[in-house]
Amino acid sequence: MNPGDVTARLSVVVRGAVQGVGYRPFVYRLAHELGLTGWVNNSTQGVFIEVEGPSTTLDQFLRRLSDEKPPPARIASTEHEWREPVGYESFEIQESDASGAKTAFVLPELATCQDCLTEVLDPEDRRCRYPFTNCTNCGPRFSIIEALPYDRPNTTMKSFPMCERCQTEYEDPLDRRFHAQPNACPDCGPHLELWDSDGALRETHDDALRVTVEALRNGEIVAVKGLGGFHLMVDARNEESIRELRNRKHRPAKPLACMAPSMDGVRALCTVSEDEAALLTSPEAPIVLLDKRSDIEIAPSVSPDNPTLGVMLPYTPLHHLLLRAFGGSLVATSGNLSDEPICTDEHEALHRLGNIADRFLVHNRPIARHVDDSVVRVVDGEMMTLRRARGYAPLPIQLPHEVPPTLAVGAHLKNTVAIAIGDQAFVSQHIGDLETEGAYEAFKRTVEDFQRLYDVEPERVVCDKHPDYLSTGHAESLGLPVTHVQHHVAHVLACMAEHQLAPPVLGVAWDGTGYGDDGTIWGGEFLKITDEGYERVAHLRTFPLPGGEQAIKEPRRAALGLLYERFGDDAFEMDRFAPIRSFTSSELKVLKRSLHRGINAPRTSSVGRLFDAVASLCDLRQTVDFEGEAAMALEFAVNRSEDDAYGGATAASDDTIVLDWGPILDAVLADLQNEAPLARVGARFHLALANVIDRVAARTEIPTVVLTGGCFQNAVLLDAARRRLTALGVDVYVPQAVPTNDGGVALGQLMPD
Repeated sequence: MNPGDVTARLSVVVRGAVQGVGYRPFVYRLAHELGLTGWVNNSTQGVFIEVEGPSTTLDQFLRRLSDEKPPPARIASTEHEWREPVGYESFEIQESDASGAKTAFVLPELATCQDCLTEVLDPEDRRCRYPFTNCTNCGPRFSIIEALPYDRPNTTMKSFPMCERCQTEYEDPLDRRFHAQPNACPDCGPHLELWDSDGALRETHDDALRVTVEALRNGEIVAVKGLGGFHLMVDARNEESIRELRNRKHRPAKPLACMAPSMDGVRALCTVSEDEAALLTSPEAPIVLLDKRSDIEIAPSVSPDNPTLGVMLPYTPLHHLLLRAFGGSLVATSGNLSDEPICTDEHEALHRLGNIADRFLVHNRPIARHVDDSVVRVVDGEMMTLRRARGYAPLPIQLPHEVPPTLAVGAHLKNTVAIAIGDQAFVSQHIGDLETEGAYEAFKRTVEDFQRLYDVEPERVVCDKHPDYLSTGHAESLGLPVTHVQHHVAHVLACMAEHQLAPPVLGVAWDGTGYGDDGTIWGGEFLKITDEGYERVAHLRTFPLPGGEQAIKEPRRAALGLLYERFGDDAFEMDRFAPIRSFTSSELKVLKRSLHRGINAPRTSSVGRLFDAVASLCDLRQTVDFEGEAAMALEFAVNRSEDDAYGGATAASDDTIVLDWGPILDAVLADLQNEAPLARVGARFHLALANVIDRVAARTEIPTVVLTGGCFQNAVLLDAARRRLTALGVDVYVPQAVPTNDGGVALGQLMPD
């Protein structure tokens, strides 16, 4: 504190998500309340403030900057310096400064605030039923910004000149729309249009919305342009329409998300805890995975053979108006074909979705970049992110140390990319699986977009060790120094970065596939992270995968590989078990030769494939339509009151613990032969794996354990493992801000020096 109650000048830099959230008018009002003079402006690095007055008052000003900030603002740091006064006569908001390094945070989209919703629903308000109403507390951000600083000329709203009344709001520091960059009204802003599937214009403005509701009630599929792309929407109660949507979208089984009109609408579908309700109604407004009610009134095809349902609330005025007029819940799934990126442009959507949607509800506000809906679930009272996008991306994760400007290109599945600037990691929105040309093009656009947005030239690039990943090939084509980071190490480092964990750490990284240091497929790894590097201290006993990658889509192949590893050629005679019966005799002959010769039968230590194998043995799934389907079926079959676990052996070999699944497999087969309930088989299997984690942690005696990888999206496994480790006295961490699946890999890739 500057001593004495004398006039002084305070120079302040506030960094974080402080642009487009009403932070400058907040500073303006605070300075006027305290009788201070000076100025505030936006820059590419944050908010800069110069303020003069009595030093004791300046101390109060500095304290209240953080204590009373606008709710959407997220302050990363506040730096201040005392200087000699220069004689400011008033306090003003200056024009933004576009010079300097671009390190300001870009804020994600924020759900419609109550003030704006009240206006939209008020027949006397000039914005009544206007679908693009917003203020500094809500509305689009990341999806419309084209450059920093966040000012209207740097957004896709630049082509909509404000009318006199909107301009007055925009320029008034005491108005909640002061410098709300997407500010608009029916007189000057974007508008709706309804197109047929051939692109013919049918209705505009409010009539477009009215006819859309009629179409949905008639069972039609409507492509709706929202904040960061298109939804495909259909009546959630109409089984025939949903089956048609699945057929056209080539999505036969993967669950579809629903949008409910209100919290009462959500509770009519699912049971909702306080934590889940808080997430649903938060400014981020993600899709939340909830447990279905037994008397749920939606079509079975929305989420078939699945006790959970992904639900979200309306998060734009357009969605509020649509859901209120419809009077019920709608399926709201990403506007794309399976394995393709979400559509963002209405003409592109017409081309790509013309064979799916019957109608197109579009608008003329351009979308700068695709932003899918985020997906989260609550496990043991804590949020777990399954897909990080709208509402969360691209807010940065603080790294434990500064990193040279670095690009991380992530994994092949559930891809995200990241850029490190100093001690901040800016992780992209969800891109998806790089399985199609369209997805790969979206990946490359996002890489270029992030470098342009933050005006950074990476000095190096980091990628996965898998030589065949498209992301790895892209990294190696950039002409920069390349660091290859092992897949499961990246998983562990991502969680360490998020929680600011220092070594030593025992990382339990369990998933379906990852290229191992020995050239095999890893996925059941225990990694000791130290200051010097990492050591593979334990892993699942390996087994062959006949058909290689085909086994991902056919769990029966994983089961056959497991049986062959345990019983040799006798496995082919074990037709009392479902996976063997599912093959034809000719298929078994080919697979037998493959296993004998070790051709196209790579070895794996993957717990994900072990889950698949057990699900196949239980005859829950022999083939799958989406990743994780078999493991999910096994999780859903579990009797959670069961407390008996199968035994599992461990053996040390060259200082590495090998986790032998043999005794577990024998017990599973015995239970199945004795026709034990699948709920008991599933529970004993899950608890056996949790016990394995507990035993390895006890032997390594490392006090900090990270649980990460796609297998820990399984709430039964995660809960059982965490309870045992906590009882052991170790500190347990799981990813929360970034996905535990491959969506978090890019963050972990940034960590190695």
